[in-house]
Amino acid sequence: MGRRSNRRLLVPEARSGMETFKAQVMRSEGYAVDPSRPEEVKYEVASSLGIPLQHGDNGELTTESAGKIGGKIGGTMVREMIRLAQEQLNRDKQ
Repeated sequence: MGRRSNRRLLVPEARSGMETFKAQVMRSEGYAVDPSRPEEVKYEVASSLGIPLQHGDNGELTTESAGKIGGKIGGTMVREMIRLAQEQLNRDKQ
């Protein structure tokens, strides 16, 4: 039986903003993201990586494969957040 994620945002009200940010970042990476369904980007990323992720049970999916999907999305988001923070710091110095 698959393990359910218990991830909770520190600020739950930020969820929609984070989903919107994810959609923008992944769209800029060339993925087709429906802005009304940004959580669906993981299936497109999985497909581009050759990983058979499907809706529903993915009990046969390896931890390594799941990590590749999440790493691609999360890593891209973190790089963009760092870039935006650096931009803000540069503006503040002026």
